[in-house]
Amino acid sequence: MAAEKKTRHQNKAFGWAARDTSGILSPFNFTRRATEESDVRIKILYCGICHTDLHMSKSVIDFPITYPLVPGHEIVGEVIETGANVKKFNAGDRAGVGCFVRSCGDCDQCNESLESYCNRAVMTYNGTDHDGSPTYGGYSDTIVVHERYVFLIPDRLPLHSAAPLLCAGITVYSPMRYFGLDRPGLHVGVVGLGGLGHVAVKFAKAMGMSATVISTSPHKQKEAIELLGADRFLVSSFSLALQEAIGSLDGIIDTVSAYHPIAPSLGLLKAHGKLVVLGASKEPLQVPSIPLLLGRKIVSGSAAGGMKETQEMINFAAEHNISAEVEVIPMSYVNTAMERLAKGDVKYRFVIDVGSSLKAD
Repeated sequence: MAAEKKTRHQNKAFGWAARDTSGILSPFNFTRRATEESDVRIKILYCGICHTDLHMSKSVIDFPITYPLVPGHEIVGEVIETGANVKKFNAGDRAGVGCFVRSCGDCDQCNESLESYCNRAVMTYNGTDHDGSPTYGGYSDTIVVHERYVFLIPDRLPLHSAAPLLCAGITVYSPMRYFGLDRPGLHVGVVGLGGLGHVAVKFAKAMGMSATVISTSPHKQKEAIELLGADRFLVSSFSLALQEAIGSLDGIIDTVSAYHPIAPSLGLLKAHGKLVVLGASKEPLQVPSIPLLLGRKIVSGSAAGGMKETQEMINFAAEHNISAEVEVIPMSYVNTAMERLAKGDVKYRFVIDVGSSLKAD
């Protein structure tokens, strides 16, 4: 189906925005930049709620925030307009947008398809686009993005449960691939069984690995094993269980966004093991040096993957029937959802039904 071609006007938009550090979101009328020759305009149908949305809305991390702030970087929907030079998309295509909407396109990172590590990458919200306009996220009805930063969502993936893959999914998938924690026979630990952790378990199992969940919540054991397929569950406060598991893991994906000690996790690693930290916390990590030296262990961090890898992840998820476990909510429930998210009261990701519940004022 041929898409409508137009590039010379701004696009009216409507969403919900936080106005100050209270983080309370309310209806907000604004404009998107004009649809340019290489742009895709998407009607947003669903948007996941990431922990980053909560932190940014309330400005509780060491990062400058510009209000009004429209959160959301787990965006899926339908293409409704394309620029004249767009090659990958047509109107009616199922499309997604993740954590950023532009990069410089010329640096080493961009040339290696690692756009998320470009020093000039533009975040999907709370950023400044190339024309000087602010970027607004997916808690809104439409978005305009250069086609390089838009993903095709296969028909096999349900849109509502595919949305969290655009942040949570790629954030765990990328370090698994980069650090070689993706081979049958390896044993991977996952710290935290939330929005990122539950998807990490699914990817680990699809890659043929054994998966151990490490959690502070004993009540999550049944779902970790029976629903998600984990092979083992360790309660981090049970010292005897941890003692028995010492030296058993090839790598650990740590998804917890609050401060927590990482020394116990280092003890679970085999020699040459890798601990990858994905959660953002204001408090600095406290890393003991002796376990690193004696076991030649690595503590690293990782962000979302680049465009090529993210599309690879989406296709892998479709092939292996991997999607997030979600609670779908209307836009009017978003502030309550944020309160629940702050308490960890969600299994395992809130997803806003934007297409059906967002009503313009």
